[in-house]
Amino acid sequence: MTFLIVTVAWAAHTRLFQVVGKIDDTLALLNLACMMTITFLPFTFSLMVTFPEVPLGILLFCVCVITIGVVQALIVVYAFHFPHLLNPQMARSTHRTLYRQHVLYIVLRGPVLCFVAAGFSLFFYPASYLLMATVIFLPYVHKAASWCRRRLVGPQEPPAHSVEVFTFDLQEPLSKERVEAFSDGVYAIVATLLILDICEHSVPDPKDVAERFHGSLVAALSASGPRFLAYFGSFATVGLLWFAHHSLFLHVRKATHSMGLLNTLSLAFVGGLPLAYQQTSALTRRPRDELESVRVSCAIIFFASVFQLAMWTAALLHGSDTLRPSARFGGGEHAFMLAKLALYPCASLLAFACTCFLSRFSAAIFHLTQVAVPFAFLLLRLLVRLALRLLRALPGPAGPAPASQDAAARAPLLAAPC
Repeated sequence: MTFLIVTVAWAAHTRLFQVVGKIDDTLALLNLACMMTITFLPFTFSLMVTFPEVPLGILLFCVCVITIGVVQALIVVYAFHFPHLLNPQMARSTHRTLYRQHVLYIVLRGPVLCFVAAGFSLFFYPASYLLMATVIFLPYVHKAASWCRRRLVGPQEPPAHSVEVFTFDLQEPLSKERVEAFSDGVYAIVATLLILDICEHSVPDPKDVAERFHGSLVAALSASGPRFLAYFGSFATVGLLWFAHHSLFLHVRKATHSMGLLNTLSLAFVGGLPLAYQQTSALTRRPRDELESVRVSCAIIFFASVFQLAMWTAALLHGSDTLRPSARFGGGEHAFMLAKLALYPCASLLAFACTCFLSRFSAAIFHLTQVAVPFAFLLLRLLVRLALRLLRALPGPAGPAPASQDAAARAPLLAAPC
């Protein structure tokens, strides 16, 4: 939940600076206060998880969200007080008051719900969690309600003084570049956490080396072999998921609402990959938990990758608007992108299924999967080309081969942009 709330706060902050065109010292300090409060959210959520029946964690969490909203509202009020700081289009508008009211409404409705949640936490804390979940999904509920209203009563005429000339709403999709930048940041942080963990726990203590391993550093490092194996497998998983994400957005023209939501869900599970690493690196120390650890790791990898595949599927539904021609149905890169994005969901699902029948070898199955998938990525384009040739060689109705299939057959072994 914290990751999703932080994502909503980031999206609102990004759109806020679509309104603010220039920054002075006061706005810089207000922005710093906003960022500092956002970084405190994970700690308050940890208190909520550790002490779910104690209202203090919920109160602190709600206070942080309210503070973020108040600071963002101050940024809006300050910027509108000095119009030269606004976006040029808004600064020239004769309806700045309507713009300000619209932006303040969007900024403050989440903190108002958290204020109510803080009140409920004093006597009925389950309602607080429900209201905080509403803060996350409110933009999507609002969009669904608007869609249903248009279906029932038809499109409505915009008011005379509409603020739709400059849209500022959480339900509007972010630009493709902002989604990529945020996603790259999450992947970089996850990879950094893996590196910090291996540096902190796998460097042997000199006293232990002298006493337990008779001064042999090689023997001491060999004892941490499973941890190193788990590290390289986890890092390869993070790197290849990022590569698949990067390849997908090379073919994307613009992001849609559903793609943004699916991308957020995928990143939420990507953030769980350090947990998968901790689970698998402790298999030798906790052999009784081996099966559960492997299954949890497979589930995290599956959901992180299957939401990427779902994001590409959502892009295909609006192919003419969202995808470049080469990645659409029948395009030269369509089959290759399908195989690339389906590789990790299929591999993790297969590993999970194998552990159900061969539970004694669950650790070996998981590590074998982590080793095999990178090699499959290297050979993926060649395998896709062979599969397409075999499909065309199968007996079927006679007729000329489609031009798109000929283009796929002539595609190079390595994709130039990826």
